[in-house]
Amino acid sequence: MEYVINRAFSSSVERTPRVLELAEGFGLGLTNKEFVIYDNLAINIDQGDVVYITGQSGSGKSVLLKDLAAEMNKSLSVMDLNQIILDPHLPVIDQVGRNTVEATGLLAKAGISDAWIYIRKPGELSDGQRYRLKLAKMIENTVADVWIADEFGAVLDRVTAKIIAFNMQKVARSLGKTLMVATTHTDLDEELGPDLTVTKRFREKVEVTGEKQ
Repeated sequence: MEYVINRAFSSSVERTPRVLELAEGFGLGLTNKEFVIYDNLAINIDQGDVVYITGQSGSGKSVLLKDLAAEMNKSLSVMDLNQIILDPHLPVIDQVGRNTVEATGLLAKAGISDAWIYIRKPGELSDGQRYRLKLAKMIENTVADVWIADEFGAVLDRVTAKIIAFNMQKVARSLGKTLMVATTHTDLDEELGPDLTVTKRFREKVEVTGEKQ
């Protein structure tokens, strides 16, 4: 399915006495400006695709991920990793699965296989461990058609991030889920094996690569 994204931001400067003083002293223009981030960007995404959005910090990749998710949410069920809430009162082993065996299987897919971690509560975990627990909860969800993750693997070391990326795309493809991730890191191409890669430059510059483009 084709999604067309348009996004622009207006920038204005509050004209305080000091701002006006600086503008006069340095010859700064204070007129309102519009910055185009995406100008009729057409992206074809089919159900079950893996989409890898990357680019420098502040380039607009998170905006693209959210706008794509909003468009998809009109006809599909979308699950956002960053909106998953962990129960602070339950040990990790009780956060997912219908029983212990199923729970350990889900946690293993998310890179958690340490029995010591199983018995801890979210507040006792590192940022990376909590991130992986959220991934396990995402994998458990069988209702959502689309999984999205902004700043994918940002709190993980690169070796772990690559392992998780491989596991996530494998599970997503086996379940027919669309997986869309956004990150500044450009070293996950081999592990994700994306159907589409979107590289966001500054302003409206975008490069989309993949068989459908």
